Amino acid sequence: MENLLLKQLREALPQGMRVPSEIEALYTWIEANGFVSDEDGRRRGYLYPQDRLKQSWSDDEREGGTDISFFAGEPESSDLGLSYWFYGKERELDAEIKNRLCVFASSGKDGSMCALWMDDAGKTKIVHMGSGSGSTMTCVLTRNGLDFLRLLAIGYDEICWSEAFSSPPNSDEDELFVHPNEPFKQWVRERFKTTIPQTALEIATPADMDDDEPKDEFLIWIRSLWE
Repeated sequence: MENLLLKQLREALPQGMRVPSEIEALYTWIEANGFVSDEDGRRRGYLYPQDRLKQSWSDDEREGGTDISFFAGEPESSDLGLSYWFYGKERELDAEIKNRLCVFASSGKDGSMCALWMDDAGKTKIVHMGSGSGSTMTCVLTRNGLDFLRLLAIGYDEICWSEAFSSPPNSDEDELFVHPNEPFKQWVRERFKTTIPQTALEIATPADMDDDEPKDEFLIWIRSLWE
């Protein structure tokens, strides 16, 4: 059976960019488990069945580990979303953006996103694009697909909030308790013969879109397009 989630991502990629092999493996795992939904001919993928996650949700806790959705929009809608993120209005995207950036996940309910980005050397990295109205984290999130999966397996509620990255999940007793997604964690460990970090800062170096003197290469690139 065709992996529609992966097909849509490949079709959305800029020329010369490839899907990291670990993301291909993730999409295969998602499809094999049936953690998908379809709407208007477009597919979304998840790390946990959404009906069970919603049923488990109470004021104090929920199941499912990190809540994130994977998708690839049609070119017209994707370009429109990026034009508002970059310019605050509908406008023709610069070729530089179209040639190097592809959003592939919604990282938070505030509207934050994860994207594949081609750096100056032509290497594909995974970046975070904060919504600005909520999260302002804008940076290279992980330098490869494997570290991205390891980050997701840690089990934060959402991965758009960098202020949580210095502590393990559920460290704040006043916040929603998120039960770990053990099947996903086990798959990451066994499929890639790797370990799961205790905190995100073991593999990520967050940066903020409002940083005065940015050192993050993705944020520097973003700033060059804003000037």
